[in-house]
Amino acid sequence: MVYMVTILIVACAVTWIYLRWVTVRNYWTERRVPHLPPNPILGSLTFLQQQNAGVWMRHMYETFKTPYIGIWLFWRPALIINTPELARQVLVKDSSNFRDRFVSGGDADPIGKLNLFTVKDPEWSNIRRRLTATFTASKLRIMQDFIRAKSKELAQRLEGERDTRIHLKKLYSDYTTDVIGTSAFGVACDATLTGKSHLRSVTEEFMEFSLLRGIGWSSMFFFPELVDVFRFKLFPKTSTDYFKRVFKAAVAQREANHSERGEPKDLLDALLKIKKESEERKEGYSEDFIVAQAAVFLSGGYDTSGSLLAFLTYELAYNPEVQEQLYEYLLEAKKQNGSDDFTSEQLADMTYLNAVIKEGLRKYSPMSWLDRVAAEDYRIDDNLTIKAGTPVYVNGIGMHYDPDYFPDPDKFDPNRFLPENEKNIKPYTYMPFGEGPRVCIGLRFGMMTVRYAMVSVFLNYKVVPFPGMPTPVDMTIDKRGIFYSPGEAICVEFVPRA
Repeated sequence: MVYMVTILIVACAVTWIYLRWVTVRNYWTERRVPHLPPNPILGSLTFLQQQNAGVWMRHMYETFKTPYIGIWLFWRPALIINTPELARQVLVKDSSNFRDRFVSGGDADPIGKLNLFTVKDPEWSNIRRRLTATFTASKLRIMQDFIRAKSKELAQRLEGERDTRIHLKKLYSDYTTDVIGTSAFGVACDATLTGKSHLRSVTEEFMEFSLLRGIGWSSMFFFPELVDVFRFKLFPKTSTDYFKRVFKAAVAQREANHSERGEPKDLLDALLKIKKESEERKEGYSEDFIVAQAAVFLSGGYDTSGSLLAFLTYELAYNPEVQEQLYEYLLEAKKQNGSDDFTSEQLADMTYLNAVIKEGLRKYSPMSWLDRVAAEDYRIDDNLTIKAGTPVYVNGIGMHYDPDYFPDPDKFDPNRFLPENEKNIKPYTYMPFGEGPRVCIGLRFGMMTVRYAMVSVFLNYKVVPFPGMPTPVDMTIDKRGIFYSPGEAICVEFVPRA
């Protein structure tokens, strides 16, 4: 009898799972949405740990060439949108229905859950509003002398390492860790010159992806429910412990030196001000909440800016005519200025320098897709309405490589972004920092960090391809991480300018 009951229960369970799977499998077919057949377990996520998400997004765009594509995050239906018109709808016009990212941390990981990148509304709106003032042009001007000094240390370091094989991503990540770490945590770092510091050890640990850590990150981005089940964390425990320890020390030091805090001068000042105001208003912002903002600013900023600088340097080695034009442009600016001590405003006005950087961002957008989740049922067009809770992915990199928007898209061509040409770029086909209310808050800071590094390196050095390295089009993109980053050590030879 027990045996028969067991068989019956198993049969019912198998039947339920099968019928559920049939419903899932037919979801987009019934709605006449283009799609590839889902895997019975992973859905459309069979690329995880095998291919970078940005590379996969580009492949999906080129395979279908349709306004949207149906996918499955395991068994959850989601939608990729591929047109600038739909991108505008989701990111700007109807952003009130797409306030939150789908990515999420877990309750067991407050640093991973409460930061500006993952936190949900209304907390997101509150913290975003308070932090925005820190990234105005006038506030960033305060940091320019420090960033300029660090960029000159880059050239100094290259002089001492010219005879060695320099790993570009590591070199530039040393620099960006110093710049961003000091702003976020008030920690003096020396990695730009030496390649080593306590904070640099932490950022190196960020991007060491074991199989388990890769699964954890994939869950945060594509299946948040698993995060709490397996207690995955955005950062390793050693990193979060370090953040808390350093933050407490920084708080004690600055509060001892400033009895009355004025306007914030950097991100750390802004966070301390938020902490003080939250205590006065009894808003309940924990120390973890405050530390989380500094942690995500460091982790997101150092890696994305470091990767972009590596990609730019590599492209310029293989495009000598572009590199020479950039050098002549910077040399003329130096002569007119009387020195290479440019202000951040001067760098922001350097047309060709910014065109080079923008072209790098087109080809190598660090976050090559933008995730949102529908708060309510939403009408995509006359043929499709998605349900509340449906994740939506704006396929930025797909549009960046669409020859209808950017002819010969594999070519590195900064002329696309010269003023006379940039005005012809169709809106919402170029979104390296996102668009709408959730546009990257660190945009100005990141661009300033990259500009200073580019000026320092390319005024002093010519870069040429290193023997045995792949061409840019053949370069491997990181398969384990989420961000668009080099998947192998890419190197160039640095030749001093006369």
